[in-house]
Amino acid sequence: MVELRAGMLLLASPELLDPNFADTVVLLLDADEDGAMGVVLNRPSPVPVVAVLAEWGDVVAEPEVLFRGGPVSPEGALAVALLRDHGAVPPGLRPVAERLAIVDLEGEAGDIDSAVDGIRIFAGYAGWGAGQLEGEIEGGDWYVVPSLAPDAFQADPSDLWREVMRRQPGELAWHANRPADPELN
Repeated sequence: MVELRAGMLLLASPELLDPNFADTVVLLLDADEDGAMGVVLNRPSPVPVVAVLAEWGDVVAEPEVLFRGGPVSPEGALAVALLRDHGAVPPGLRPVAERLAIVDLEGEAGDIDSAVDGIRIFAGYAGWGAGQLEGEIEGGDWYVVPSLAPDAFQADPSDLWREVMRRQPGELAWHANRPADPELN
């Protein structure tokens, strides 16, 4: 069993048919014995960030839109930052893994602007209760792989699933070329 921890990616397997998660890449922001939570990285919405959170418009990464983070609390917002370096983390940011941090959207964008290379804002998040995600992984719904900090900030996340899958070792990388419907192959 793979150890789940913040900063790991969940790649939806082709067997995962839940429309909330089909073909998604989820960045885990927290994972412990009580459950897990993360955000979907490859579902941009058409809603510009400035239309909802204008004060954050200058620090969001391209594309400057809200992303659909998951089915839990879609009316709420959560933000992830790409830190400039591994130095001191300013107030308003909570480290997640490597150069990733969660942003306190109640704070001021100007307070963190010099410490980040960009942020991404998500409407909603994905959440699992104790043991739920582990059961889904054992059932073959998810591939669990390491992330690279820039994964969360792709300007065009439409091919993120395949990009991440291609860099995996061994046979796992073969899935990157799998057709959407293997029966048509």
